[in-house]
Amino acid sequence: MTFRKLKKIERPTPADIDIAQSVAPLPIDEVAAAAGIASSELELYGPHKAKVRLQLLERLADAPDGHLVVVTGITPTRFGEGKSTTTVGLSQALGAHAGQRVFTCVRQPSQGPTFGIKGGAAGGGYAQVIPMEEFNLHLTGDLHAITAANNLLAAALDARMFHEATQSDEALYRRLTEKPFSLVMRRRLAKLGIDKTEAVALSPEERRRFARLDIDPDTIAVRRVLDVNDRFLRGIRVGMAETERGHQRDTGFDITVASEIMAILALTTSLSDMRERLGRIVVAAQRGTGEPITADDLGVSGALTVLMRDAIMPNLMQTLEGTPVFVHAGPFANIAHGNSSVLADRMALKLVGGDGYVLTEAGFGADIGFEKFVHIKCRASGCRPAAAVLVVTLRALEMHGGPEGGVRAGAESNMARHIENVRKFGVPCIVALNRFRDDTDEALQTVCAVARAHGAYDAVVAAHFGEGGAGAVALAEAVMRACNEPHPPAFRMLYPLAMNLRDKVQVIAREIYRAKEVTFAPEAERKLEWYESRGYGRLPICVAKTQYSFSHDPARFGAPTDFVLPIRDVRLSAGAEFVYPLVGSIQTIPGLPTRPAFYDIDLDPMSGRIVGMS
Repeated sequence: MTFRKLKKIERPTPADIDIAQSVAPLPIDEVAAAAGIASSELELYGPHKAKVRLQLLERLADAPDGHLVVVTGITPTRFGEGKSTTTVGLSQALGAHAGQRVFTCVRQPSQGPTFGIKGGAAGGGYAQVIPMEEFNLHLTGDLHAITAANNLLAAALDARMFHEATQSDEALYRRLTEKPFSLVMRRRLAKLGIDKTEAVALSPEERRRFARLDIDPDTIAVRRVLDVNDRFLRGIRVGMAETERGHQRDTGFDITVASEIMAILALTTSLSDMRERLGRIVVAAQRGTGEPITADDLGVSGALTVLMRDAIMPNLMQTLEGTPVFVHAGPFANIAHGNSSVLADRMALKLVGGDGYVLTEAGFGADIGFEKFVHIKCRASGCRPAAAVLVVTLRALEMHGGPEGGVRAGAESNMARHIENVRKFGVPCIVALNRFRDDTDEALQTVCAVARAHGAYDAVVAAHFGEGGAGAVALAEAVMRACNEPHPPAFRMLYPLAMNLRDKVQVIAREIYRAKEVTFAPEAERKLEWYESRGYGRLPICVAKTQYSFSHDPARFGAPTDFVLPIRDVRLSAGAEFVYPLVGSIQTIPGLPTRPAFYDIDLDPMSGRIVGMS
């Protein structure tokens, strides 16, 4: 691989967008060629970004995998602790400064935080993915494809309910079979055990079973999505127009990154696997029988796959220092599983070869992003991490330590627990202390000492924000040492899939959060029982909870113990293959703050440059 070191570092560090726009990106076909991607495997989206075709995995099927390093963090402040910045800085250090083959896999950001409170997710300072404006906005349209597919599914469900309610069995069947049975219709016939291929051959009872899904509106599990923080869409009523003949119901919106289709994109392993997963999405249950009704039953799963055909390909970009980056999928860690795609990781591991390094980011704190990385993503990918980097800041430690305990108390509580949690999975934990401008050497070294005392493989101060890859060389060296240990610890999960769903939730709550008890609302209990009875009990758990605390209370800092974790609801993602409990008051579409980030974002009409983005 061919990288470049930054030629000019300014003091004080300029705004992120000014730095990003000061470095001319390398042509993306050159980045691809240096990374070992063939030109035939590349779909260009302009000069600086491209999609990579899945045929690459076929070509490199027999190539050895590199070292997989997952980057996670402690419980963050509302501004984040620079996890993406650290991931990019470490990538630049490994590639441009340590001369290693490296690939970085990060999530595509949602427009929710970009225009809301947190800003973009391309990194920051002299550790960024570029062009950062394209990274943070539409990129290659993957999130729009997910939005369209999800909303087509929701529209198909409502339309089917309307047509079944307003037509007789025979009229419904006649209209459905005006054309020969389609592929997805033949899948439904097979599911029903009907082996006839001509519409006229079905008996009246077979026609009724085929045509009438008989959806129970109280069990509908699909909501529409939008990639904007819009609190006023959390609860809505649809069907208000006169043309819908009074068929109204209450529903709501989720944010696009919480869509099950986003989770499917992140966890799928091939185009055929994605087609099967999309078909398995459970949209509701049948009235009376309680049988799951799927996207295949609605006849829409093939169309969903068509909408997602291009989105399945990872997006290739680069860091400021020219190291290659896959940007693919973007599920939130607080309301989804919080990791970039399995396909991006798999491609990257083959491209770097046996001695190379792949950095993959797990969202928010290790209690949610890293836990889900292991229990959900590793199960889907078959990959195993060689090491974990835990991003820590004095700012967050001071918040967790409180006004009396301060940084040291935060390190002894919150950071120490995250280190312990990572080590429970048999993964070496390297603490990356992300240095801010006003941090003192004394405080930084104190935290490093505390980290090592609590079992961290190593603890390193990193200054990549202000220095680029050069500021993360010590971190890169620690990561390389950990990945090349001759006798690494045994990787392990905390629960087997054979365990029932309720007990899996209990294990996560007890072992990761340190709750003394879990309570399940009656609706959650009912759904868990239904999921178990329908064969979904062997799925892993994806807890949706606040990222700001180990508990369900975002104002409870530090390392709380002996609290009660309330599960208010449980939802099923049969296509993504996990069950997700909703903890406390967690929302599946955020709201905008009083002063959103969009106040600062604008376009210079003379130059066409985007300004104010961070």
